[in-house]
Amino acid sequence: MNYGRFPRAKAHQPKTGMNGLEKRFSERLELLRLAGKIVKWRYEPFGLRLASKTFYHPDFMVVEPDGYITIYETKGFMQDDANVKIKVAAEEFPEFKFVLVKWNKKDGFFYKTYPPHAEK
Repeated sequence: MNYGRFPRAKAHQPKTGMNGLEKRFSERLELLRLAGKIVKWRYEPFGLRLASKTFYHPDFMVVEPDGYITIYETKGFMQDDANVKIKVAAEEFPEFKFVLVKWNKKDGFFYKTYPPHAEK
């Protein structure tokens, strides 16, 4: 059978390396781990199925000292699809806390929690 005409699903391929913002944030996470403020962190740990052919692959997973898991998404620029995915993920997976991380040269890291009422 010739399947050449049909699109093929592509498995998620983790990036070969972190971008600058991801690297900067991972360094912050490592300092927090060493200080005992978090238990551990993982880079691109898994994919969350949001719909039949739609997945969200978070940048970081952090295990907090209380055992809860926080998902961090780092963005230098937020595109519409990424904004929708993090909002849907927060609704579909309420067992996780979702946090968007942005970087500002003047103020450093900026955090936005999804959904907003999930802030500790």
